[in-house]
Amino acid sequence: MLFMSNKLFGVISIYGLLIALAILLGTVLCQREARRRGLPRDTGIDMILWAVPPAVICARVYYVVFRWRYYAADPLSALYFWQGGLAIYGAVIGGFLGLLALSRKNRLPLLTLLDIAAPLVILGQAIGRWGNYFNGEAYGSPVLNPAWQFFPVAVFADGAWRLATFFYESCWNALGFVILWLYRKKAGQPGDVFFRYLLWYGAGRTVIEGLRADSLMLGPLRVSQALSVVLCLFALIVILQRKKKASHR
Repeated sequence: MLFMSNKLFGVISIYGLLIALAILLGTVLCQREARRRGLPRDTGIDMILWAVPPAVICARVYYVVFRWRYYAADPLSALYFWQGGLAIYGAVIGGFLGLLALSRKNRLPLLTLLDIAAPLVILGQAIGRWGNYFNGEAYGSPVLNPAWQFFPVAVFADGAWRLATFFYESCWNALGFVILWLYRKKAGQPGDVFFRYLLWYGAGRTVIEGLRADSLMLGPLRVSQALSVVLCLFALIVILQRKKKASHR
């Protein structure tokens, strides 16, 4: 499978269209879930308006910071986010800050907002990984055995067959969305869905990031892999502590 053109009709960015689709689906589901939880009217819309802009900005800043040697020669190109280069963890950080500000302004429980957002974020991540496909990025190391040179195992990029890591992560995230969406009604206390999102996504990203050939690096460290390990362990500790406290009640 070859990486395809990143333009629809030669003009419209497919990457941008996929981001717009993810935001649209997120808006519909967010409003529905906020209503189900009995939050004030239009809380779901407010969440999107407060979370998406800082998420996009931080996603780009995160990416540019760790690829600054590439952008230093033409700093203005750092603004061209529609050409690719939005780091998921930057988006998560920005979205978190936006929801934190909203919770304080409207006096809404932050963990509840995060529980609403978590399944929608991982759904957006599943969709967004296909933007990487059209932009010819987020692929893995070369696949040298001809028997494995086919999609979905591999994609043809940069003159060689490479692991289709964008596809692996898209599938992992899609499964995570289904699990979290079904679990949300069974969650015992605020934050349960969010911490399980961190655990699920962090575990998958830890493994898949290790297969990638274009990771953001900080010296010898794969930045997103290291952050995934930290968040995964943090979430696991919190979940276990919560279960321990619940069993003693």
